[in-house]
Amino acid sequence: MLAQWIIEKKRDGQHLSAEEIRFFIKGYTSGLIPDYQMAALAMTVFFNGMNFEEVTVLTDSMMRSGKVLNLSSVKKHKVDKHSTGGIGDKVSLVLAPLVASCGIAVPMMSGRGLGITGGTLDKMESIPGYSVNLSPSRFISVLKKCGCSMIGQTPELVPADRKLYALRDVTATVPSIPLISASIMSKKLAEGADSLVLDVKWGKGAFMKTRKQAKVLAKTMVEIGKRMKRGMIAVLTNMNQPLGRTVGNAVEVRESIDTLKGQGPDDLVEITLALGARMLVLGKAAKNPAQAVEILKKKLSSGAAFEKFKEMVKFHGGKIEYLDNPDKLPSARFKTSYPSPRNGHLSKIDAELIGRACIVLGAGRRTVDDKIDHSAGITKLVKIGEKIKKGQSLLTLHANNKKKIEDAKTVLAAAFGFSKKRISPPKLITDIIT
Repeated sequence: MLAQWIIEKKRDGQHLSAEEIRFFIKGYTSGLIPDYQMAALAMTVFFNGMNFEEVTVLTDSMMRSGKVLNLSSVKKHKVDKHSTGGIGDKVSLVLAPLVASCGIAVPMMSGRGLGITGGTLDKMESIPGYSVNLSPSRFISVLKKCGCSMIGQTPELVPADRKLYALRDVTATVPSIPLISASIMSKKLAEGADSLVLDVKWGKGAFMKTRKQAKVLAKTMVEIGKRMKRGMIAVLTNMNQPLGRTVGNAVEVRESIDTLKGQGPDDLVEITLALGARMLVLGKAAKNPAQAVEILKKKLSSGAAFEKFKEMVKFHGGKIEYLDNPDKLPSARFKTSYPSPRNGHLSKIDAELIGRACIVLGAGRRTVDDKIDHSAGITKLVKIGEKIKKGQSLLTLHANNKKKIEDAKTVLAAAFGFSKKRISPPKLITDIIT
């Protein structure tokens, strides 16, 4: 079997066999198949796609290219959640301890922010002392003790994806549904969870710009998971405006703490409860989503979810006094309001421009090697549908450099739209895919 024969076959629109896919991924991971041949195959997949059988084998091959965690010693049901990323998406910070407080284990390996979307790891590292770099054995130990752990991907897991993702980034093959699906699912399934809930976001502030694209991606990932004997549900959520009222790192940790104490913004609470309810049903901690929502609400109002968050942070080396007193978290030197240019009802908040403004402020990365400012970001963000007066603050900018604030204001010039008529807030949850 030769790599070029496999490339030719997919180039001509034929389906690849399981043997051919496994041969190619094994050869590429080991270095026997060079980057240029992998790039050629990726491009044929980009144009000709893959059927469900092919993409499932691709996912399994990538997952098995490295170590697969064995979580059998964790006796609770193990349910994870994955988000495709969005502006202000701090759901994981609330969801993992909330669901863990209901008796389910939540093994969560997360990523860093790149481009306009933030990263869970960067947000957690806003808490002084918190380590995202636990060994697999330490990760399992924390799961056993408190039921949830949030770490970065370990080098032993899915090396094929690390190589292929970097290659896709420089060969214009990132927006391929089969390659996106295999990348996400190989990493999530290598964690060893029994079930997975997907938060597939769409809109201006998300990777998938349209609901139609998001649906195709969600259905593909759900089908992969089911073929690999995992419980699967996908929830499609609207990301045409930022989630919550903060965007950044430390500022999002503060908002997450408020939410864990039962005082979070409505949209963040709604999505967290919707995802958490599906996790409880998959983990057999509730009979149906309605019952699960009531259980989750009690954990928020009782303080049990916040206590679980503090427990997890402590096991990761974080200083919990910063959680009890969030004002001690990293704070920027300069805070400036951004006034509304006119009266009206807010009809648009361009989430993409909000994300770009945060990068300018220092809260995000332009490249993988950029150092972020944990204190920078945006707070007190207004929401679509609210009535606004001219001169009223639309948001507050946080930065350690006044020029960055002025530059961010320039980015924000086209971020807001207004209407004379009353505007209804957009529907947050648009589809449930099982």
